[in-house]
Amino acid sequence: MATTEAPTPSQQPEGPTSISIPTTSHDTALCIIPPKHLWPPIDRLRSLYDKAYEKWPPHVNLIYPFVRPDLLPSAAQRIGESLQTEPEEPLRVSLANTGVFPHKHDNTIYLHDSSAQTASRLEALRHRILRALGGSASGRPFQMHMTVAQTEDVHADMHKFLVDKVSLVPTVEWDVDRLCLLVRERVQLGEGTTTSRMRAWGTISLSSGDVEAVERPLGFYPEASCNTIEDVDPLQTTPTHVFDDETAAWVPFHPTPDLDEEDEPPTTLSIASYNLLAPFTHPPSTTRYPLLLSTLLSPAATSSILLLQEVTDPLLSHLLSLPAIREAYPYTSHPPPSQSDISPLPSHLNTILLSRFPFSWSYLPLTRKHKSALVATFPTLGSGLVVASVHLTCGLTDGSTAAKKADVARVVRYLETHHAGKPWVVAGDFNVSTSRYTIDAALERKAISKESVGYLEGIEAQLQEAGLEDAWVASREFRVGSEEDEEALPGEEGATYDPVVNEVAAEIVGSGYGMRPQRYDRVYVKGDGEWSVTGFNMFGKEKGRVGDAESYASDHWGVRCELEAGKEVSISEEISGLVVPVEMAEAPEGLGSVEEALRGMGVFPTEEDAARRKEAIQLLKGVLLETETNRATPTVVVVPVGSYALGVWTAASDIDVLCIGPFSANTFFALATQRIRKAAAHVRIIRRVKANTGTMLELEVLGIKMDLQYCPATTIAEQYPQVLREPPTSPVWSLSAPTLSKLKALRDVDYLLRSLHSSLPTFRLAHRFVKTWARSRGIYSARFGFLGSIQISLLLARVIKLLPGPGPIPLPTLLTTFFTHYATFPWATHLVFDPLFHTTRLPYTRTSREPLAILGYFPPALNTCSAASAPSTRAIASEFTLAASQIATLSLSSWTDLLRPSGSTAFLSAFPTYIRLDVQYWGVSPSRGRRFIGWLESRCVLLLVDVNRRAQGLHARMWPARFVVSDNDTREGEDEDEEGRDYRGCYLVGLEKINTGMTKDETKAALGGLRSALSRFEEMMRGDEKYFDARSCWLAGEIVSRSDLGSDNLQVDEREWGEYTAGEDEDEEDDDEEDEEAVDALGMDELDISDSAQAAKKKSKKQLRKEKEQKQEEAYKLETGKKFRTAADVMNRIRWDPEMESSDFLVGYEDRFVGAREKALDAWKTEQTDEEFIPQHRILYFKRKSDGEVVWERRTRRDEIFGSGL
Repeated sequence: MATTEAPTPSQQPEGPTSISIPTTSHDTALCIIPPKHLWPPIDRLRSLYDKAYEKWPPHVNLIYPFVRPDLLPSAAQRIGESLQTEPEEPLRVSLANTGVFPHKHDNTIYLHDSSAQTASRLEALRHRILRALGGSASGRPFQMHMTVAQTEDVHADMHKFLVDKVSLVPTVEWDVDRLCLLVRERVQLGEGTTTSRMRAWGTISLSSGDVEAVERPLGFYPEASCNTIEDVDPLQTTPTHVFDDETAAWVPFHPTPDLDEEDEPPTTLSIASYNLLAPFTHPPSTTRYPLLLSTLLSPAATSSILLLQEVTDPLLSHLLSLPAIREAYPYTSHPPPSQSDISPLPSHLNTILLSRFPFSWSYLPLTRKHKSALVATFPTLGSGLVVASVHLTCGLTDGSTAAKKADVARVVRYLETHHAGKPWVVAGDFNVSTSRYTIDAALERKAISKESVGYLEGIEAQLQEAGLEDAWVASREFRVGSEEDEEALPGEEGATYDPVVNEVAAEIVGSGYGMRPQRYDRVYVKGDGEWSVTGFNMFGKEKGRVGDAESYASDHWGVRCELEAGKEVSISEEISGLVVPVEMAEAPEGLGSVEEALRGMGVFPTEEDAARRKEAIQLLKGVLLETETNRATPTVVVVPVGSYALGVWTAASDIDVLCIGPFSANTFFALATQRIRKAAAHVRIIRRVKANTGTMLELEVLGIKMDLQYCPATTIAEQYPQVLREPPTSPVWSLSAPTLSKLKALRDVDYLLRSLHSSLPTFRLAHRFVKTWARSRGIYSARFGFLGSIQISLLLARVIKLLPGPGPIPLPTLLTTFFTHYATFPWATHLVFDPLFHTTRLPYTRTSREPLAILGYFPPALNTCSAASAPSTRAIASEFTLAASQIATLSLSSWTDLLRPSGSTAFLSAFPTYIRLDVQYWGVSPSRGRRFIGWLESRCVLLLVDVNRRAQGLHARMWPARFVVSDNDTREGEDEDEEGRDYRGCYLVGLEKINTGMTKDETKAALGGLRSALSRFEEMMRGDEKYFDARSCWLAGEIVSRSDLGSDNLQVDEREWGEYTAGEDEDEEDDDEEDEEAVDALGMDELDISDSAQAAKKKSKKQLRKEKEQKQEEAYKLETGKKFRTAADVMNRIRWDPEMESSDFLVGYEDRFVGAREKALDAWKTEQTDEEFIPQHRILYFKRKSDGEVVWERRTRRDEIFGSGL
């Protein structure tokens, strides 16, 4: 500030100096403001209770309203001149008393100085200033006050509580030596709304009258409020306090640099959380205090760290005054408000942390006012244990549920941002309803929406994804017996809020669907290898005397978790001898960003992709879990597995979905099929697959392909997801091999997510990179014996876990280490497995017929590479070696060079000789064509194995895709073939000598063995009548040189041969009959079938299929004259022939759902990207509208347009 001189005459306002300056403007104020270091105790309450917080500083108004802003210089000058004439001594102000101004609509709670002398001096000063401005002190009497809060009802209990709280503010005392001039600044918030705030215009010295004005008014608070996810609130964050025996007071704790070296770090730790139930009636009763104290000091509750919720000022003051509490917990986040120099707690309901160990903490604001997380760091516990104590919004409404979801996300993001790589504990009262009965009842009564139900389920997923483990779930294997009622309803096990048992809770709930047990209070642990859960218990379940009656201490049970310091994983000598150590390889500089390389390849799905998949899964769940109101529905779990569950999916990925329930597979698929067919058009069945592993439905949901499998396992469904934490030796896993096989994908993914939690972001990026690389190099296809998603996951997870050194692994370093390690891995003699999971013995014996062994985690089939062959293993090894060499020799300009999709082109010129398997399918059933191709591809590994055995010395490298001739005209003709079913392509196997020193005789013998293997393969394939039909399939193999391959005209076939549509599965009719029988057996006829439709069903569907096959047979037996012209030829002729009017023709086609339909030829769409596109193989006939004559018909091979056919 600059001192201003008296204004010159030209600066004075026009007119005589005796003109009064009116004090009627609310845009300025004359006040006294305490020094800034005195603000925090006041502002901690103002920030929560005063609507003028951040608009005004803590202040005592002398004159408000004051003068117009343009008259401030004149007013300041007059006041200054008056004080120059008669200087004022500094005034001692002591705000130690509380008062209330009742208003019409609200009340103001304020601090004031009760001294009569201070009030008299302020009143005299105020009169003097008003006279200097030419006015008088008429009007209402002056009442000195500093506003702290507002309330609505002066008679309400919360008003009285708040008055008590303000009275606990330590005395604010200072010498007033200057007056402050404030001016209002208007702020535009957007969309026509504005706000305002007072800024400092200048000051006037009481002793000299000097006016100090600023060039531009200054604000009192930072422009940006500290409410972002990354920031804590420094105002509400106070020092940790420790009890000082000498002064018998709580004093701030100041850590020393050698704090973590003072004592031996503990090897065990216990953390407890307890909601103390704050009173809401004033004055608060203290009758529960003795029972609360005895509960907190009971052996079941005594812990290293104690988290308390709903703590009030009187209760905290009482607890911290007790020697037993101070001895058990010498450190506290908040000292007792009853101590004269201590501020009151910020809210009526507060979260407090007591501890045996020193800590520092921060206040993290959450979504709603008065809701926060207390985040504490313990420097002496391991690498720095972080404990977040929460008390989330109560209630089961859409608003409260959304707030809970947002608050959990905020806490997790804060921990990930500021405490990555540290062990975490997140505990407290989550207020998340778990009772299935309560949730369903609230949904039925429209108290919450389906979206809110999804939020409730998603909160657990949020915590699990962050690597936090529910201690109650994790400790089940350590508990003898069960604390919860065996007959508890779903979601009520382990309840910590039980109005059925606890009458204190029952009195609060009252009645209705909320009168059910809920597991509100929880402890989540992310040990990061430093801490592991070893026990869990509840406390507060013993009644005691409360006044004249027996009662519980609180409406909640307390929860307590025991932790043990992490130990080095003990690996047996047997396992150690099988482990190939991983050595870190630093990434070379200059390769750029891995993320940018992936982004440039379009690997990352968009937010729209993620939202659509999430919506598709929810839609499928809604369809499958449809329930009838008049019958109980057994528990059925619908859960994604595979790449989607791992978070490594791409926009082109399918979603694997597993259902677990109590039904038989036939019953489940019967019900699922019916419900899907009844659902909207957004869900459709592509086909039903019967494989060795059981039945599977291929679905399309919102345009996304899904594979739906089912596992009948009642116990697993009822105990999901907690059952996934049960050890492999638990009796719950004593299931049949087929059932365990179905559950293996779920269990493997769950273990990967839990064991990699701290490294998941890096793992997911690395997985996408390796998958893109493997695909581009032709080694991504488990069917052909190469790598698949699960194999890449296992390979990556092993490297991440075995890498030396703590902390997160940089992605470039991980990739470099990954390729370097597996480039030299002895695949022939060693297994790839996780020694941190298989620690004592390996329940697997490798056979000589397994050239590649990448082991999963759970039985029955540990080796995930059952289709691998010696040639495919050599191909994988050579690609790893090539990639590692490119990275090491700096032959890459960027990471993108490893991902460029040029592998198939290079493959066509990389070998001197090839095996070419030509295939063709022209049958009437696209589903049979696809089945033929799938069967052929699954048998190709047999050819490679036979070649490796018979043609020793040759390496056979198969490209895992089908090639077609790239001539555009030919391909278009095939796509629009007569019935869209004439598919042609070839599979290629590159051949080269393993040893360049082979003699002529050895080469000749190898060639003979090669021809023998190829001949045997052809005979085997053609001899399988189940899949190979000579009337519609053709297969031939030959050995060709590179020059005869015609590689210039070959390209990978991106088509899906014989894409399925509803009703084309060869077994659908049988399946429908099985479905009806299963539904009838359950008494669940869910389909709305009319009488006529029922009569039509009387005809055997097997008979209908037989008739259909007879017609197909007749088509094969027709004698061919001229080649029957395709539907595409006829359509083009009608459209472009000037002698024909295209508007006079109709197209008859087969609708997938309703049968034969007709459509105007001019409305027919031929672009495959058009929404109304219909494949041409579904065209049945063309007909003239003018005379009704059919001019072309596929079934009879009639062609009046070209005269072709018969």
